[in-house]
Amino acid sequence: MKTVLVTGANRGIGLEFVKQYANDGWHVLACCRSPVEAAALNNLVEQNKGHIVVYSLDVAEHEQIKRLSRELSSETIDLLINNAGIYPTSRSDGFGSTDYDAWARAFYINTMAPLKMAESFISQVTKSNLKTFVTITSKMGSVTDNQRGGSYVYRSSKAAVNMVMKSLAIDIESTGAISVLLHPGWVRTDMGGPNGLITTQQSVMGMRQVIGNLKIENSGEFYAFDGQVVPW
Repeated sequence: MKTVLVTGANRGIGLEFVKQYANDGWHVLACCRSPVEAAALNNLVEQNKGHIVVYSLDVAEHEQIKRLSRELSSETIDLLINNAGIYPTSRSDGFGSTDYDAWARAFYINTMAPLKMAESFISQVTKSNLKTFVTITSKMGSVTDNQRGGSYVYRSSKAAVNMVMKSLAIDIESTGAISVLLHPGWVRTDMGGPNGLITTQQSVMGMRQVIGNLKIENSGEFYAFDGQVVPW
Protein backbone atom coordinates (compact mmCIF):
# COMPACT_ATOMS: atom_id res chain seq x y z
CA MET A 1 0.00 0.00 0.00
CA LYS A 2 1.37 3.42 -0.97
CA THR A 3 1.38 6.26 1.57
CA VAL A 4 0.75 9.98 1.03
CA LEU A 5 1.13 12.79 3.55
CA VAL A 6 -0.97 15.90 2.89
CA THR A 7 -0.71 19.22 4.76
CA GLY A 8 -3.68 21.58 4.94
CA ALA A 9 -5.92 18.54 4.64
CA ASN A 10 -9.05 19.89 6.32
CA ARG A 11 -10.60 21.72 3.36
CA GLY A 12 -10.40 22.62 -0.30
CA ILE A 13 -7.68 21.06 -2.40
CA GLY A 14 -6.05 19.29 0.54
CA LEU A 15 -9.32 17.63 1.55
CA GLU A 16 -9.91 16.50 -2.04
CA PHE A 17 -6.41 14.98 -2.21
CA VAL A 18 -7.23 13.01 0.94
CA LYS A 19 -10.56 11.85 -0.48
CA GLN A 20 -9.23 10.74 -3.86
CA TYR A 21 -6.12 8.98 -2.59
CA ALA A 22 -8.09 7.19 0.14
CA ASN A 23 -10.70 6.09 -2.40
CA ASP A 24 -7.87 4.58 -4.46
CA GLY A 25 -6.64 2.56 -1.49
CA TRP A 26 -3.69 4.69 -0.39
CA HIS A 27 -2.74 5.09 3.26
CA VAL A 28 -3.30 8.80 3.90
CA LEU A 29 -1.61 10.86 6.61
CA ALA A 30 -3.85 13.93 6.76
CA CYS A 31 -2.43 16.95 8.60
CA CYS A 32 -4.24 20.09 9.71
CA ARG A 33 -4.05 22.67 12.46
CA SER A 34 -7.17 21.66 14.37
CA PRO A 35 -8.41 18.11 13.77
CA VAL A 36 -11.21 18.55 16.31
CA GLU A 37 -12.76 21.26 14.16
CA ALA A 38 -12.17 19.49 10.83
CA ALA A 39 -15.68 18.08 10.39
CA ALA A 40 -15.40 17.27 6.68
CA LEU A 41 -12.06 15.53 7.18
CA ASN A 42 -13.37 13.52 10.10
CA ASN A 43 -16.32 12.43 7.99
CA LEU A 44 -13.87 11.11 5.40
CA VAL A 45 -12.09 9.17 8.12
CA GLU A 46 -15.38 7.48 9.03
CA GLN A 47 -16.11 6.69 5.39
CA ASN A 48 -12.63 5.26 4.75
CA LYS A 49 -11.88 3.33 7.91
CA GLY A 50 -8.27 2.26 8.11
CA HIS A 51 -7.11 4.39 5.18
CA ILE A 52 -6.90 7.86 6.76
CA VAL A 53 -5.09 8.94 9.92
CA VAL A 54 -5.38 12.57 11.02
CA TYR A 55 -2.54 14.46 12.69
CA SER A 56 -2.42 17.90 14.26
CA LEU A 57 0.10 20.11 12.48
CA ASP A 58 0.53 23.87 12.16
CA VAL A 59 3.20 24.19 9.48
CA ALA A 60 4.05 27.67 10.77
CA GLU A 61 5.47 25.99 13.86
CA HIS A 62 8.71 24.26 12.93
CA GLU A 63 8.87 22.41 16.22
CA GLN A 64 5.53 20.79 15.39
CA ILE A 65 6.92 19.65 12.03
CA LYS A 66 9.96 18.09 13.70
CA ARG A 67 7.82 16.48 16.38
CA LEU A 68 5.51 14.93 13.79
CA SER A 69 8.48 13.60 11.87
CA ARG A 70 9.72 11.88 15.01
CA GLU A 71 6.24 10.44 15.59
CA LEU A 72 6.17 9.11 12.02
CA SER A 73 9.81 8.03 11.92
CA SER A 74 8.90 4.44 11.07
CA GLU A 75 6.60 5.40 8.18
CA THR A 76 7.53 5.01 4.54
CA ILE A 77 6.04 7.99 2.68
CA ASP A 78 5.79 7.65 -1.08
CA LEU A 79 4.37 11.11 -1.69
CA LEU A 80 4.50 14.24 0.45
CA ILE A 81 2.17 17.04 -0.67
CA ASN A 82 2.94 20.51 0.67
CA ASN A 83 -0.55 21.93 0.27
CA ALA A 84 -1.00 24.18 3.30
CA GLY A 85 -0.82 27.87 2.45
CA ILE A 86 -2.38 31.26 3.03
CA TYR A 87 -3.64 34.03 0.75
CA PRO A 88 -3.61 37.45 2.45
CA THR A 89 -6.65 39.67 1.99
CA SER A 90 -6.47 42.23 -0.82
CA ARG A 91 -6.58 44.97 1.80
CA SER A 92 -3.13 43.95 3.02
CA ASP A 93 -1.57 42.96 -0.30
CA GLY A 94 -1.56 45.97 -2.60
CA PHE A 95 0.72 48.92 -3.34
CA GLY A 96 0.43 51.46 -0.54
CA SER A 97 -1.44 49.10 1.78
CA THR A 98 1.01 46.25 2.27
CA ASP A 99 0.82 44.58 5.66
CA TYR A 100 4.46 43.75 6.31
CA ASP A 101 3.68 41.51 9.27
CA ALA A 102 1.29 39.52 7.06
CA TRP A 103 4.05 39.37 4.45
CA ALA A 104 6.45 37.79 6.92
CA ARG A 105 3.81 35.26 7.98
CA ALA A 106 3.06 34.38 4.34
CA PHE A 107 6.74 33.64 3.77
CA TYR A 108 6.86 31.52 6.89
CA ILE A 109 3.92 29.37 5.78
CA ASN A 110 4.05 29.46 1.97
CA THR A 111 7.81 29.42 1.50
CA MET A 112 9.69 28.18 4.56
CA ALA A 113 7.31 25.46 5.74
CA PRO A 114 7.55 23.35 2.55
CA LEU A 115 11.34 23.22 2.87
CA LYS A 116 11.11 22.40 6.57
CA MET A 117 8.72 19.56 5.71
CA ALA A 118 11.20 18.23 3.15
CA GLU A 119 14.13 18.50 5.56
CA SER A 120 12.17 16.79 8.33
CA PHE A 121 10.67 13.96 6.27
CA ILE A 122 13.50 13.29 3.82
CA SER A 123 14.32 9.89 5.35
CA GLN A 124 10.70 8.69 5.27
CA VAL A 125 10.31 9.76 1.63
CA THR A 126 13.62 8.51 0.25
CA LYS A 127 13.09 5.00 1.61
CA SER A 128 9.86 4.69 -0.41
CA ASN A 129 9.39 3.59 -4.00
CA LEU A 130 7.98 6.85 -5.38
CA LYS A 131 10.22 9.27 -3.45
CA THR A 132 8.19 12.33 -4.42
CA PHE A 133 7.76 15.80 -2.95
CA VAL A 134 4.99 17.93 -4.44
CA THR A 135 4.46 21.58 -3.50
CA ILE A 136 1.26 23.36 -4.44
CA THR A 137 2.22 26.77 -5.76
CA SER A 138 0.51 29.20 -8.16
CA LYS A 139 0.94 30.86 -11.54
CA MET A 140 0.80 34.06 -9.50
CA GLY A 141 4.37 33.20 -8.52
CA SER A 142 5.45 33.21 -12.16
CA VAL A 143 7.40 36.34 -13.14
CA THR A 144 6.62 35.75 -16.81
CA ASP A 145 2.89 35.38 -16.17
CA ASN A 146 2.58 38.55 -14.07
CA GLN A 147 0.68 40.99 -16.26
CA ARG A 148 -1.50 42.62 -13.60
CA GLY A 149 0.85 43.67 -10.80
CA GLY A 150 -0.25 43.89 -7.18
CA SER A 151 -0.59 40.94 -4.80
CA TYR A 152 2.95 41.57 -3.57
CA VAL A 153 2.69 39.31 -0.55
CA TYR A 154 1.21 36.26 -2.22
CA ARG A 155 3.11 36.54 -5.50
CA SER A 156 6.48 36.89 -3.81
CA SER A 157 5.88 34.01 -1.37
CA LYS A 158 4.99 31.70 -4.25
CA ALA A 159 7.86 32.89 -6.47
CA ALA A 160 10.16 32.21 -3.53
CA VAL A 161 8.85 28.69 -2.89
CA ASN A 162 9.32 27.96 -6.59
CA MET A 163 13.02 28.74 -6.23
CA VAL A 164 13.26 26.81 -2.97
CA MET A 165 11.74 23.66 -4.46
CA LYS A 166 13.86 23.96 -7.60
CA SER A 167 16.95 23.99 -5.39
CA LEU A 168 15.56 21.05 -3.42
CA ALA A 169 15.25 19.07 -6.66
CA ILE A 170 18.94 19.60 -7.33
CA ASP A 171 20.02 18.83 -3.77
CA ILE A 172 18.12 15.53 -3.52
CA GLU A 173 18.88 14.30 -7.03
CA SER A 174 21.49 11.84 -5.79
CA THR A 175 18.85 10.08 -3.65
CA GLY A 176 16.59 9.46 -6.64
CA ALA A 177 13.87 11.64 -5.09
CA ILE A 178 11.72 14.06 -7.06
CA SER A 179 10.58 17.60 -6.21
CA VAL A 180 7.98 19.28 -8.41
CA LEU A 181 5.73 22.32 -8.22
CA LEU A 182 2.07 22.24 -9.22
CA HIS A 183 -0.32 25.06 -10.09
CA PRO A 184 -3.82 23.80 -9.22
CA GLY A 185 -5.67 26.23 -11.49
CA TRP A 186 -8.21 28.79 -10.34
CA VAL A 187 -10.25 26.54 -8.10
CA ARG A 188 -13.58 27.21 -6.43
CA THR A 189 -12.48 26.99 -2.79
CA ASP A 190 -12.55 29.24 0.28
CA MET A 191 -9.19 30.61 -0.91
CA GLY A 192 -9.94 30.75 -4.64
CA GLY A 193 -13.42 32.17 -4.22
CA PRO A 194 -16.74 31.31 -5.88
CA ASN A 195 -15.69 32.51 -9.35
CA GLY A 196 -12.99 29.89 -9.83
CA LEU A 197 -12.94 28.17 -13.21
CA ILE A 198 -12.72 24.56 -11.98
CA THR A 199 -13.80 22.42 -9.05
CA THR A 200 -11.50 20.87 -6.47
CA GLN A 201 -12.31 17.48 -7.96
CA GLN A 202 -11.19 18.56 -11.44
CA SER A 203 -8.05 20.21 -10.10
CA VAL A 204 -6.96 17.26 -7.97
CA MET A 205 -7.77 14.70 -10.65
CA GLY A 206 -5.53 16.62 -13.03
CA MET A 207 -2.71 17.03 -10.53
CA ARG A 208 -2.86 13.36 -9.60
CA GLN A 209 -2.46 12.45 -13.25
CA VAL A 210 0.61 14.69 -13.46
CA ILE A 211 2.01 13.16 -10.28
CA GLY A 212 1.34 9.65 -11.52
CA ASN A 213 3.36 10.27 -14.67
CA LEU A 214 6.39 11.87 -13.01
CA LYS A 215 9.87 10.60 -13.75
CA ILE A 216 13.20 11.65 -12.27
CA GLU A 217 13.91 13.87 -15.27
CA ASN A 218 10.80 15.91 -14.38
CA SER A 219 12.21 16.89 -11.01
CA GLY A 220 12.47 20.64 -10.51
CA GLU A 221 9.72 21.43 -13.04
CA PHE A 222 6.66 23.68 -12.61
CA TYR A 223 3.44 22.20 -14.00
CA ALA A 224 -0.20 23.25 -14.16
CA PHE A 225 -2.92 20.81 -13.18
CA ASP A 226 -3.46 19.97 -16.85
CA GLY A 227 0.17 18.94 -17.34
CA GLN A 228 1.29 22.10 -19.13
CA VAL A 229 4.69 23.50 -18.15
CA VAL A 230 4.34 26.88 -16.42
CA PRO A 231 7.01 29.49 -17.21
CA TRP A 232 9.04 30.75 -14.30
